Amino acid sequence: MRPRRTLLIAIGIGMLSLLGARDARAQTWPSRAVTVIVPFSAGTTGDLVARGLVDYLSTALGQPFVVDNRSGAGGNVGGAAVAKATPDGYTLLLATTGPAANNKLLYKNMPYDPQRDFAPIVLMGKSPVIITAKNSLPAKTLKELVDYAKANPDKVTAGYPGNGTFGHITGELLQQRAGMKFVQVQYRGSPAIIGDLLGEHIDIAMDSMAPYVANVQNKALRALAIAGASRWPLLPDVPTVAESGFPGFEAAVWYAFIAPKGTPPEIIAKLNEAANAYLRTKTATDLYLNLGIQAAGGTPDALKNFVDSELEKWAPIIKAANIEF
Repeated sequence: MRPRRTLLIAIGIGMLSLLGARDARAQTWPSRAVTVIVPFSAGTTGDLVARGLVDYLSTALGQPFVVDNRSGAGGNVGGAAVAKATPDGYTLLLATTGPAANNKLLYKNMPYDPQRDFAPIVLMGKSPVIITAKNSLPAKTLKELVDYAKANPDKVTAGYPGNGTFGHITGELLQQRAGMKFVQVQYRGSPAIIGDLLGEHIDIAMDSMAPYVANVQNKALRALAIAGASRWPLLPDVPTVAESGFPGFEAAVWYAFIAPKGTPPEIIAKLNEAANAYLRTKTATDLYLNLGIQAAGGTPDALKNFVDSELEKWAPIIKAANIEF
């Protein structure tokens, strides 16, 4: 019995030592530079969100936070790098909807599982999808667009920023809810869509808000609705999709701050507190307003629950549309 008892005591001491070392690392973190991977190229909205955050964290936490852009595979290259990183708080992710959640529904060979391999920190914000139209389209509201599409099957052309993008799956949701169909035209990003919309080669577009605001404000394009929970201050006359006859309809590209699974909870808590404090600053308020993002914030558990609900919401839409890579 004595050897067994000795072994158990040794194991217990070892576990306490490990826990003590972990607590010590968490208390001294960060003691060197922290890398925040952005799974898209420099200059994208997600990149701008990340750079605003890292500037604040560098000052608030006393060590450099630096952005590392790793684009590719719809965000999966950067997402996989963080999923496989050492969970010590020195490699983090500022992700959008795809690599943080929905790519799991779109890609047959995902290199990681966002629900299994990530530790949530905080939801930074949401950028609602905007539905815009060429000025000559007879429909001047979302309801009129639905009625026009039903009366003119296979006539309304809808531009999306790429197959499987959030604009695309929002279009699929709207068609399902409204019981009508668009002719889909896929593009590589917003500039090409806007060019064809201004040139009246397509009828409508569904995309994230920021690239369209100037053209809506100067009346070069018409905004039919915003798929957010509320109206946006810079376009106060544009109703939400819910106000336009589709209660509960919300579709937004969102931005999440994430760590590798296994990151010490003390580090997660420190990052969560600092990120929430950043969202309350005027700098963040001004940046988000210009980018068309509605600030979020909250707890790590709130982000986890949000990701779970988003996957549950979009899974049947993506499956019905047979979107797969």
